[in-house]
Amino acid sequence: MAAAASVTSLADEVNCPICQGTLREPVTIDCGHNFCRGCLTRYCEIPGPDPEESPTCPLCKEPFRPGSFRPNWQLANVVENIERLQLVSTLGSEEEDVCQEHREKIYFFCEDDEMQLCVVCREAGEHEAHTMRFLEDAAAPYREQIQKCLKCLRKEREEIQEIQSRENKRIQVLLTQVSTKRQQVISEFSHLSKFLEEQQSILLAQLESLDGDILKQQDEFDFLVTGEICRFSTLIEELEEKNERPARELLTDIRSTLIRCETRKCRKPEAVAPELGQRIRDFPQQALPLQREMKIFLEKLRLELGYEPAHISLDPQTSHPKLLLSDDHQRARFSYKWQNSPDNPQRFDRATCVLAHGGFTGGRHTWVVSVDLAHGGSCTVGVVSEDVRRKGELRLRPDEGVWAVRLAWGFVSALGSFPTRLALEEQPRQVRVSLDYEVGWVTFTNAVTREPLHTFTASFTRKVFPFFGLWGRGSSFSLSS
Repeated sequence: MAAAASVTSLADEVNCPICQGTLREPVTIDCGHNFCRGCLTRYCEIPGPDPEESPTCPLCKEPFRPGSFRPNWQLANVVENIERLQLVSTLGSEEEDVCQEHREKIYFFCEDDEMQLCVVCREAGEHEAHTMRFLEDAAAPYREQIQKCLKCLRKEREEIQEIQSRENKRIQVLLTQVSTKRQQVISEFSHLSKFLEEQQSILLAQLESLDGDILKQQDEFDFLVTGEICRFSTLIEELEEKNERPARELLTDIRSTLIRCETRKCRKPEAVAPELGQRIRDFPQQALPLQREMKIFLEKLRLELGYEPAHISLDPQTSHPKLLLSDDHQRARFSYKWQNSPDNPQRFDRATCVLAHGGFTGGRHTWVVSVDLAHGGSCTVGVVSEDVRRKGELRLRPDEGVWAVRLAWGFVSALGSFPTRLALEEQPRQVRVSLDYEVGWVTFTNAVTREPLHTFTASFTRKVFPFFGLWGRGSSFSLSS
């Protein structure tokens, strides 16, 4: 079809401006325009207002000499090729439904050989025992198959589009979180910078005060020492002078002079008072508010950049009767002895599980589960949807609303559509569960070594709850944030 349209468009370019038909024996006149020889000859035979004037071009009105026609052989060849292409295109469209061998119209379809046949082909011996149908009858089941394929393909395309939409939303949530964290970091460091400047001013002022007190005591010390030196210098001069005199003058009042020198007590002042030294030793204590503030800042920054610690407790209304819960609802232990627990819609009756109070409908939360499997058994930790099955068998996998890992003696498994054993450097005794509701991540890490264990990706639309399960005598767990 595209080829036929191209040929038609090309044919329009080789039309004669006079007869509007395809150029016949094309000739070119002085102005460069092309016409059919016959059309131009007849045009020149039409008398004008002034017989003496030369005829003008029908298109641009430029005069030309009637005897100046120049045959355009190249254009003639182009016209001939276009006509040939038009003929081939016409015959091709007519022969689409015609048997190439017998030139008969095609009516039948041989299913054995998957061939389209005319009446003559059908009667041929090679198709005599084959299944033969009219074209439309043969096409009908294939149309049904095509419709089924289209249905499957459209469904898969919709699934891919849903995945694309979900992942784009997840990316936007992550970008929003990054932007929020950036603003939080800027804000927190701005507050810290202001606080540090204030603390710097306070500490420098206190050091300035200490510096002033030290200089003051230095002045007082210098004054006292100078006075003492002057007094001792006077006595020394007096004794030196006495010693140089004759014996008679030396012995005059010698005893009182010696007594006055011997009874002179030397005062030895201290340059720095003990109280001032104590103030210098105690100065590091002035930095304690700064130390406390830095600790608070780092903790706050860690929480704002990471997950918020979830202070969760176990919900006894959901606990299976074989689980023994502590009074503070922070620990649970498996027991083969059934507890006297009243039945209610929230309680698990087959799976030995328990949920935490409250649940989450948004945000980023984290909690730590300490697992004790010293005597065997297994422990399951994760999150579940609020509509998870409570009665009867519970299948621990994402399509049942459960995103969890199972810890057993010697191995850890991620409970996906099929349990997958995880290759870990170390068997975790403490597992950190981190939930990012908006992004849809449930992440498990070794709380001690911080080794990643597994991450589930989901699309949460309902409230989810921290989930715990135990199996086996002596198995237990405890919670911490």
